[in-house]
Formats: sequence, structure tokens, C-alpha cells
Amino acid sequence: MRVAGDLSTSSPMESSFFDLFGPSPPSGSSSSGSDSDLRNGNSNDDDGGGGGSGSNERFDYIGQLLQRGHHHHRDSSSYELLQQKGFDFNRGFLPPEPQVGNIEYKLKLINPSKQRFEHLVTQMKWRLREGNGEAIYEIGVSDSGFLQGLNDADMTVSLQTLNQMARKLDASTSILRRKSLADQRSVVEVLVRKIPDDQHNIEVRVAVLGGADAGKSTLLGVLTQGEFDNGRGLARLNMFRHMHEIQTGRTSCISHEMLGFDAEGSVINYKYNEMMTAEEISDRSTKLVTFMDLAGHRRYLKTTVQALSGYCPQHALIVIAAGNISNMTREHLAIIHALDISFSIIVTKIDLAPPDPILFELKNLLTSIGYRKVPYLISNQDDVLNANAHQSVEQIVPIFCVSNVTGAGLDLLIQYLYVLSPGISNAEKERLEQQPFEFQIDEIFRVAEVGTVAGGLLCKGVLTENSQVKVGPLQDGSFFSVTVQTIHRNKAPCRVVRAGQSASLSFNAIEPMPVLRSGMVILPDYESAEVACGCFFFQAQVSVLFHATRIFKGFQTTVHIGSIRQTAIIEGIMGAGDTGIGTNQSASVLFRFVRHPEYVRPGMRILLREGTSKGIGKVTQVFPLAQTQHNHTTATTTTTTG
Repeated sequence: MRVAGDLSTSSPMESSFFDLFGPSPPSGSSSSGSDSDLRNGNSNDDDGGGGGSGSNERFDYIGQLLQRGHHHHRDSSSYELLQQKGFDFNRGFLPPEPQVGNIEYKLKLINPSKQRFEHLVTQMKWRLREGNGEAIYEIGVSDSGFLQGLNDADMTVSLQTLNQMARKLDASTSILRRKSLADQRSVVEVLVRKIPDDQHNIEVRVAVLGGADAGKSTLLGVLTQGEFDNGRGLARLNMFRHMHEIQTGRTSCISHEMLGFDAEGSVINYKYNEMMTAEEISDRSTKLVTFMDLAGHRRYLKTTVQALSGYCPQHALIVIAAGNISNMTREHLAIIHALDISFSIIVTKIDLAPPDPILFELKNLLTSIGYRKVPYLISNQDDVLNANAHQSVEQIVPIFCVSNVTGAGLDLLIQYLYVLSPGISNAEKERLEQQPFEFQIDEIFRVAEVGTVAGGLLCKGVLTENSQVKVGPLQDGSFFSVTVQTIHRNKAPCRVVRAGQSASLSFNAIEPMPVLRSGMVILPDYESAEVACGCFFFQAQVSVLFHATRIFKGFQTTVHIGSIRQTAIIEGIMGAGDTGIGTNQSASVLFRFVRHPEYVRPGMRILLREGTSKGIGKVTQVFPLAQTQHNHTTATTTTTTG
């Protein structure tokens, strides 16, 4: 097993700049000894330093801030919230063991009987299912969360038993951190990871957003290529797909990149060896993080929103350059918040400007009424594990300060990506896979000697090669039949794609295929015409997040539903009368697509965007064209007969 961090070397700290970003010791409390060190009080450790060659000089100016007291008022609400959650591994206690989820407490695992061992294996299997192949074991912790600890001999035997349990399930283990207690006792946190039988690795989709010139593409270039930037954008060149992107330095379309980890937590990227390819990265990795590099310029905002809505990333990284928060970054934050996507913040270019002003600005923004989040500044490996374990609370926002030139802080970001959870349980995944497949088309390509290729996300079901499918809707709302010829995932061929995975498909059509467009879907060929049918009209329960005045019947807005992006007109607002609806108000609204029918089903999330106006909601009812036409025909026949 690989030790990722040791908390026994924690050094005492005084009240610091980081007090504003997490729990601080109450006034009058002692700050000496490892047990009383608080979350952000371990930054002086040498082994918690930055990445690459800058590890010995990590955050020089932040280190100076840490060494002197800070006189700003502490955010007591954040402190109390985190204290109630039992957030800190160093406080001497954890929250009580959760009944659901992938976290398990074990006081000790010493010589269990055969029956007890089988029960423990079954329990581990359940925790792994809850965490989609990942589980966290706290050894030496009681069910109430008290850190009792074990001596070295008992801890060794307990870890050996845990290894035997994992091997029984073909899982791997790695020690994330170890904390020393009094009387030569210790507590160990272990990551157990099992790749599902039907997958090569555990995959997490991460969207990378932020304003123009924040350093998004440069950050991804450094992470995936394994080389620091030269300060003039060298690392980002491999991320660009078009000549105008290279010339302007601005991303205009969706770029997909990947970062892999082996069972021991070591990085696998294009620097792993000279001949490394995307397919080899995927094959060698037990954990795969796939990035979507999204555009930061306002001109390409519609592309960014469509990617977030269509690809449904499990996490988002908001990249901000040290200096100030741009309006575009605020826009991205609002969209991420509206779509209910968990996110972290990366402050870049700290080699050019100190991050203190941007950190204070972030604190004020994230704790405002619109967000009510708890900013959590990451300064060591313990912070990384704490933030990941408790981000499911949906209130914690980890903040990283990094430099793409010196490598400062990149090691903590990489460690965070290694332990980042996919965010969906195996039970939910299996439920989705048992449903008829639905593939949302987001991108269309023309490939020589292959023909039309459609890229997108499989929302539910399982899709295999040579499947007979229907693609649509066309202008009249109907679907046409084709055969899926080949499937590619992560730039490599595969035979099957499962719910929650993105892929590219090529087709074998007997007749010439109609022109595909973004927003179309692929359904099973056996679906009836009533199910596989587009619609112009649909109804949704909508909440207005912001609008300068009031919204009335006839209002036009851009509607995002999965990969659908189209202008729609409000044909009616139920119960609103002549007053319409405004900010923070909700109503059932009837929409009509302007250009062509779309495939919409009840329960789909809807995002409205028109200038600064925003709204969210869920589809409650659809009116398929086939049903509408049938009703119209029936009504006409009845009138004629009468």
C-alpha cells in the first residue's frame, strides 16, 4: 500500500490568513501539539509542499502570511458549520459513521472468524457499490467518530485483514493518511478501490471553466503533458483544435483531455513514456479523469452552456487568474450553481500576483445569499482528503492556489483529482443501465472513409456495436433507422458504452442518412412511434433565478435541455394572470420550440438563458407531434361528421 500523507508531523500554528477559509481554534484555545492543530495549521510541513521543482519554495508569500497573525474577523458561521460536521481529522473526532455512502469506520480488524470475515467482505462490497467502486475506511475509529487509535501491532494486523478483504473482491488499497495519537497509538485512513467488472477503470468527468486568459488550457496542458509552462502559453498549444485558437490563444470549442492514475496513485499522462497514447493511458489507469476544456470568452458562452447541459459533468473546476474575478467567471459560477454541479476553484498565476485579494473576494462571493457555500482553502494533503470526504455535503468549495510555471500547488490538485469521487452510486448506475438506452448527440463530425460520426453522452441504458437504433427527430418529428457500426471512447475503439459515459458513434445506413444536428437523440429501434417522436410544445415547472423586470406570455428565451439548445417562446404561464413572473418566483410554463421539434421527456432538467436572465426547472409534460396530429385529425373528423 502507498502512503499518501502522514499527519503525525503536524506543526503548531498561530491564527492565520487561512482562518477566513475554514475552522479556527476558538479564542483562548491552545495551538500546540498535533491534536490541537486545526485544518489549515499544517502548512509548514515540508512534505505538504508544492509540486515539481517548486516544492521547497511553495507559496513563499503565503507562508509569510501564515507566520504572522491576522486580525480580520473570523467567519464564525463557517467555523460553526464545519465544527458541527466534525470536519477536522485533527480535532480528535469525526462525524458519526454514516449509514449510507462509501465511508466505513472500524475500531480494529484483528483475527475475525470465518463468518465475521465473510460479513466484513459483504459490507465492503456494499460500501464500494455506494461509492461507484471507491470506499474510505477509517481504522482505529469508533462508530461514534471518536479517534481511539491502535498500537503499531494491532494496526498492522488490521491493515493486513483489510488487504485480505479487498483481495477477496479483487480490489486494491492505498493508505491516504495516518495520524499519531497519544500513547503510541495511531489512526489510518485507507482508500479501497475496485474497478467494476464491466469497465477498464473508474472514470470521472470534469468540466474546466473560467474567464478568458485565466489559464484553463495551460493548466490542462501542464496536467496532461507533464511539463510546466514557460510563462508564454507553451503548455496550452496541445489543447487547441483550430488555427484561430492558436493565433488568438482562446478556446472556442470543446476539447477533451485525460489524466490517469494507477493503483498506487501515480500519475499516468503523456509524459509516462515517449510513445504514450490516449488509448494506453486509458488501459494503464485504474482511475481516469476526463477533462472538458470549455471556452471562456463571452462569444462562445452558448457552446460552454451546451456542453455543461449535454455532457453532465460530475464535477467542475472554475479557473481564476490571481487578480480579480471577471464577469464571465461570475456567469460560469451562476450556471454551475443553477445546474447543481459540485465545483472547486483553482487560482492560477500566483507566481505573478499574490492571491490574497482574490481569496477575500471569493470568500465574500461564495458566502453570499445566492450561494451559501463554505470556501475551504487547500494548503496540505490533509485538507485535500477532508475536502473530498465532505464535499458531498454540497456546501464545501475547495480552493487551490497554483502556478503553471513553477508547479506550486499542483501536487495538491493532482492528489485531489486522484481521490475525487464519481458522485454516483453503483445502485443508481445499475438502475440507469437497465432502462432502454438514450444517447444525446452533442457534436457531429465527418470522417474520411467512415462517414458521419456523432459524439455525445449515453444518459441511460447500454449501447453496443451493431445495434439497430433510431435517430431523430426530423423536421416532421419522426425518427429514421440506422445501425451503429463502431464505438470510440477516450480516443480508443470499444464494443460497448454504458449509462453515464460519453462516446463517438459511426453508422451503417442502408439508405442515405438525413443531416444530423446537435440535440438529436438515439433510441432503440423497437421504440414505438409514440415514444420515438419529437415535439414542439412542452410544459415545465420553472423557477426564475434572475430577470430585470417581469416575464410574460410571448417572452423568447434560449432553452437548454440536455444537448438541446434552441429558442423557445412562452405560450402560457399557469396561474400568473396578467402579472407574469419575476425573480425568485415559480410557475408552470408552456413552451414552444421555434425552429424544429426536439425529443423531450418528463423529468428532464431545463435551463433558461437570455442575456442576464436565468431560470431553471424540470419538464412536467410533453405534447408529441404524433399525438398532436392524431388529436387534430380526430377533432377535424368529428367536426366534419357533425
